Amino acid sequence: MTQESFFDAVGGHDTFVRLVDVFYDGVADDPVLRPMYPEEDLGPAKERLTMFLEQYWGGPGTYSAQRGHPRLRMRHVPFKVNPDARDRWLAHMRTAVDSLGLAPIHESQLWDYLERAAFSMINTFED
Repeated sequence: MTQESFFDAVGGHDTFVRLVDVFYDGVADDPVLRPMYPEEDLGPAKERLTMFLEQYWGGPGTYSAQRGHPRLRMRHVPFKVNPDARDRWLAHMRTAVDSLGLAPIHESQLWDYLERAAFSMINTFED
């Protein structure tokens, strides 16, 4: 017997696309976070985050196949990720997670990871 992955248990690709779409709806109008995305269109960032989250949670390994090891901290070094940016990121992600209507156990697992990831990305305490 094989155990169902978190990816499959929460609805697979469609769930992660919804999560990322709602998240970036908030980022698009955020004066602190939006400048961290140099592309005019947030589409490439959405695609990268979707692939990363899907892979992390047991879905396809497309992220690593296309981009290599995630190296999250290294990829965020060019950006000023301070506590304000972290809190804004978490606020938009909270809205996105809440929009999914996940079972409490899955919501808790997902939020725990996202919160830990956001805190680990802080690379400055400057405003």
